[in-house]
Amino acid sequence: MVAAASATLLKSSSIIDKCEWVKGQSLRQASAAFIRCHPTSPSALTVRASSYADELVKTAKTIASPGRGILAMDESNATCGKRLASIGLENTEANRQAYRTLLVSAPGLGEYISGAILFEETLYQSTTDGKKMVDVLIEQNIVPGIKVDKGLVPLPGSNNESWCQGLDGLSSRTAAYYQQGARFAKWRTVVSIPNGPSALAVKEAAWGLARYAAISQDSGLVPIVEPEILLDGDHGIDRTFEVAQKVWAEVFFYLAENNVMFEGILLKPSMVTPGAESKDKATPQQVADYTLKLLHRRIPPAVPGIMFLSGGQSEVEATLNLNAMNQSPNPWHVSFSYARALQNTCLKTWGGRPENVNAAQDTLLVRAKANSHAQLGKYTGEGESEEAKKGMFVKGYVY
Repeated sequence: MVAAASATLLKSSSIIDKCEWVKGQSLRQASAAFIRCHPTSPSALTVRASSYADELVKTAKTIASPGRGILAMDESNATCGKRLASIGLENTEANRQAYRTLLVSAPGLGEYISGAILFEETLYQSTTDGKKMVDVLIEQNIVPGIKVDKGLVPLPGSNNESWCQGLDGLSSRTAAYYQQGARFAKWRTVVSIPNGPSALAVKEAAWGLARYAAISQDSGLVPIVEPEILLDGDHGIDRTFEVAQKVWAEVFFYLAENNVMFEGILLKPSMVTPGAESKDKATPQQVADYTLKLLHRRIPPAVPGIMFLSGGQSEVEATLNLNAMNQSPNPWHVSFSYARALQNTCLKTWGGRPENVNAAQDTLLVRAKANSHAQLGKYTGEGESEEAKKGMFVKGYVY
């Protein structure tokens, strides 16, 4: 598999005088482009890059645009069923369609949302009035994305930890998703602090993310790299920071090993917080300080966007923490990729009733606008509802 490359170690004696791009035959063949470099030393160096390189960079920059973030609406059908059950609805395709239609068609959503991650069903689905979901998103200036992993399964030989499956057949699936209109992808794996994490689990998570990222770029999809460090546990914030440093060091080592082009990826990390069951609670400023210190130590500035997951924080908590991280300039676009932290109050407002659709969409826009302000460092927290302040942590959460 030929993937993109941006982080390549050059021999100190090899000074590149001239580079010449030789493009592949066609985009759909996704054949490799080559950078033929002619160094002054006798040994020549060839760096491989995807024929989609320019498009990948453009897509990543579009998603990482000022004041905008990602709406994660890629819950599996089973998880979506749990959300629907919480408001008394049966888990049917019609009910999933109705809810997803509500989300993608919220008027003006594209002012605050730059990308939407979809489940496979949604990528091929139409709205309740017959428009393709993908087309509705594009009309709103929102880039469609797709969840490509196949979920978590037990990792043999580990301390009751998990690994993420889905590499088999991924190349053909990502090519089909590109044809359907998707332009970025998401792969979620998890690391558990109470269970170690073991060196095996960390390496498996990092390697799987790197292979997925390389395959996605080769198909024209910007990969979101997401090793979620679960909130489960009673550990303090220093322990989270320690584990996060280890995980992200491993992730970027294997991304480079797989010739992934850093300018054409997005990251979806956990914020550095204490465990959900810890007696010590962190302020937004403490979360920002620890998280930004982690990013500066581990994330190359070539990466265009850091799109944080909420991981069970309350809607307001996730927004306050994001706002605290944007009080001074960062080398990357620091933003959000929230699911529950954007949808929770919206879902409850809707309640499955057609007459509540407009009110639910208004609630979604309130949350999207609040996080847009937080991305710009201008969120105040005034006027937030009590519902938006409720925590959403679920122990052993499965997405």
